[in-house]
Amino acid sequence: MRIVVIIVTWNAANLIGRVLGALSLQSRPADRVLIIDNGSSDGDMLGGIVAQYPFCELNPLGKNLGFAAANNIGVSQCDDAEFVALLNPDAFPEPHWLEALLSVARENSECDVFGSKLVNATDPSVLDGAGDAYHISGLVWRERHGARESARDCAPREIFSPCAAAALYRRQALMDVGLFDEDYFCYVEDVDLGFRLRLAGHKALYVPDAVVHHVGSATTGGKRSDFSVYHGHRNLVWTFVKDMPGILFWLLLPLHILMNLASILWFALQGRGGVILRAKRDALLGLPKMWHKRQKIQSTRIAKVREIWRYLDKQIIPAR
Repeated sequence: MRIVVIIVTWNAANLIGRVLGALSLQSRPADRVLIIDNGSSDGDMLGGIVAQYPFCELNPLGKNLGFAAANNIGVSQCDDAEFVALLNPDAFPEPHWLEALLSVARENSECDVFGSKLVNATDPSVLDGAGDAYHISGLVWRERHGARESARDCAPREIFSPCAAAALYRRQALMDVGLFDEDYFCYVEDVDLGFRLRLAGHKALYVPDAVVHHVGSATTGGKRSDFSVYHGHRNLVWTFVKDMPGILFWLLLPLHILMNLASILWFALQGRGGVILRAKRDALLGLPKMWHKRQKIQSTRIAKVREIWRYLDKQIIPAR
């Protein structure tokens, strides 16, 4: 089993040393660690740190192409790998992370996607996420985010999709669905990828023994920054339009519209109407292109509509 770890960085030199240190302590080391740098302003510092770890390769892109495109470049450069592990620069794996992921992958050949247990980087007793949930309205969130660990968090289970901050994929499955959608730039691109993988018949498992300490949005100003809100809420619309299959699209479309209107009102009441309106405007402008992508995605769908429905979250309030 040849495995390549891909880390996409952008102004993350202050974090990368801790990540690479954690990778150097893995009980099952990666066969290759590839760092794709998105035109960071701290590139010289980054290069100096990476040079201290001979198992790492640095690929500076010269400009910021976004999380999606940079990861695609990384995946395209490791065609001899059976597995690709994606790891964010603010995600610090415990020593048995890769070993745990590969062990579960070996035992579950019918699954192609594997998610880590993310814990809060400052308080590991609090979960940061146990996979991504996709709500019937088109909202997304990390399962169990902010919750204390319970018995359900200690056993492998099928999830909708993993958070790409720390996830393992069979490379061929990624190639089958066309990798990340580069129009997303960043945010929700991993949920879109997970949705398309599920539509194509690829299952995802949560691996509780693959523990990663995660900061989250460490280089983009935080999850409530204008940058995060814009890309996240634009991409929510695109994901619903592209990926929601068959009759579910039309049945759930009114709820999706209502969710978007509620989001606009929510941010407007906080004095942030400008960024949310810009996100939704640009989402609408991109609909013709996304509808064209939908036609291709849905024409190759393998999963039945009832299977997708089973894994959509239907709760009124996200469970913890």
